[in-house]
Amino acid sequence: MSVESLFPRLEPLLPKVGKPIQYVGGELNSVVKDWDEAQVRWALMYPDAYEVGLPNQGIQILYEILNELPGTLAERTYAVWPDMEALMRAEGVPQFTVDAHRPVRAFDVLGVSFATELGYTNLLTAIDLAGMPLLAADRGEDDPIVLAGGHAAFNPEPIADFIDAAVLGDGEQIVIAITEVIREWKEEGRPGGREGLLLRLAESGGVYVPAFYDVEYHPDGRIKRVVPNRPGVPWRVHKHTVMDLDEWPYPKKPLVPLAETVHERYSVEIFRGCTRGCRFCQAGMITRPVRERSITTIGDMVEVGLAESGFSEVGLLSLSSADHSEIADITKGLADRYEGTNTGLSLPSTRVDAFNIELANELSRNGRRSGLTFAPEGGSERMRKVINKMVTEEDLIRTVTAAYSQGWRQVKLYFMCGLPTETDEDVLAIADLAKKVIKAGREATGSRDIRCTVSIGGFVPKPHTPFQWAAQCDYETIDRRLAALKDALRADKEYGKAIGYRYHDGKPSIVEGLLSRGDRRVGAVIRAVWEDGGRFDGWSEHFSYERWMRAAERVGVDVDWYTTREREENEVLPWDHLDAGLDREWLWQDWQDALNEGEVEDCRWTPCYDCGVCPTMGTEIQIGPTGKKLLPLFVK
Repeated sequence: MSVESLFPRLEPLLPKVGKPIQYVGGELNSVVKDWDEAQVRWALMYPDAYEVGLPNQGIQILYEILNELPGTLAERTYAVWPDMEALMRAEGVPQFTVDAHRPVRAFDVLGVSFATELGYTNLLTAIDLAGMPLLAADRGEDDPIVLAGGHAAFNPEPIADFIDAAVLGDGEQIVIAITEVIREWKEEGRPGGREGLLLRLAESGGVYVPAFYDVEYHPDGRIKRVVPNRPGVPWRVHKHTVMDLDEWPYPKKPLVPLAETVHERYSVEIFRGCTRGCRFCQAGMITRPVRERSITTIGDMVEVGLAESGFSEVGLLSLSSADHSEIADITKGLADRYEGTNTGLSLPSTRVDAFNIELANELSRNGRRSGLTFAPEGGSERMRKVINKMVTEEDLIRTVTAAYSQGWRQVKLYFMCGLPTETDEDVLAIADLAKKVIKAGREATGSRDIRCTVSIGGFVPKPHTPFQWAAQCDYETIDRRLAALKDALRADKEYGKAIGYRYHDGKPSIVEGLLSRGDRRVGAVIRAVWEDGGRFDGWSEHFSYERWMRAAERVGVDVDWYTTREREENEVLPWDHLDAGLDREWLWQDWQDALNEGEVEDCRWTPCYDCGVCPTMGTEIQIGPTGKKLLPLFVK
């Protein structure tokens, strides 16, 4: 049955809201397919505002892959701002897609990609606006399957009551497999109804359905075990890994936004995974092993992506882009190819010890020289050993000195506060490091026109990392240390004015910590916050710590128990039945190494450290050199 566009009802609301263009759709390379010709229909959501969600690489890739499939359509939906939400409720307009303005409830799947846990309240808004029951257990045969993905889906337990299913890891192949399961189930007459479909998905071992698992607790509140409650449902659910990125050169036709967004560039993921072993970094742990795209595929993607989009900047993305084994050839090849055009190159993520001036000069060859960002993460040498960020003070000074001497005037340094074993002195060491950076820059250039910005975020222990057992630092200690650091920077008359200081206070980190390591009981807090008006918790102007604490107290959840409590080795963690490929004993040993300030090398260049990923997944790390070269291309 055809589904009509909601736009005639939506259009009168647009003059009454801020940034109405974000709800209009019609972007270059967006797709609207015939509803009646599709057998399986996906609504893909990034649970944040359009300006944050549209550039999201994961959503764009899945949108394109699904729309290439015959008999399948995919459309996008984003979180609506509170002004639009109020009008939609008043006028009875449900959650809609931006492509054809179809009601989300009419789709087969609502696929939601979570980059951060602070988008959970926006998920509830979208479900409720769509006209669906908040709780998965209350949904009927006509409601879409709510499917969570993204990095936060590696512990979906806090939202287990609200989602029907979750997928761990790379999405390219599993969305096709899920589509085929739904297609077959529909063709067979929908046997077993909604539960029958979920059972088919769960039995494959590649889709986690929380309702098919019971959680048992000890009297003290710790988890006793997580048990499947249906025959045929696996005890552990495994992540998905695309091994050959060259087979998936997406996005080929990037979406070009109508309204201003946080990133406006053509982004190419040059490799996936990281084995640097930073102990705080969930992304680095859960995306193992390393898989590199070849130079020629990267070159082809850039050529096609620029032609299809008209973007003038290319972002070479990964967790640490300068670590690609052929990064020098990639940047030189692209710089040669696009020299004399208005096309700029950027490496959004660069390690201090992987950066060099030759690389930087290739990136700025077309005259664009933006600021450089490096992430030492810890202020003291001791702290960097604890977190396994093997960057020495000498490394940092040498790198920034070279950058300043080559014409850069602005360097940004990113650190974390609240790391395990951290002391006041470790944080104050950030001020000493920043002053040394300014001093070195002045000496290298003979100029006082040198700036350094110190940016600090609060540390949050994450699942599937060596720090998953760690006690989170309370916000009072973080705020006190950040205030002392600010005083230390401002008090220095010689260097203080050359150092910028940006930081986030400790309260949002506590809420993120509650959500990142929470279990199913935390779902009641999320719902209570949402009912109390919680929206867009990742935005400082919308976030309310008091609202979260009020909700937790109301539903009887002890926030400190989930955040500032250290876990014991044998405690069952809420995500232990979800397999990221990492060996739990290896993670524990690495946590012990952290406490002993022991460092671990990158296993790409050393013998294996038995993290478990390669043997568990029957795979191996992929790195070059391949010997392939990027051939010049005539650019008009």
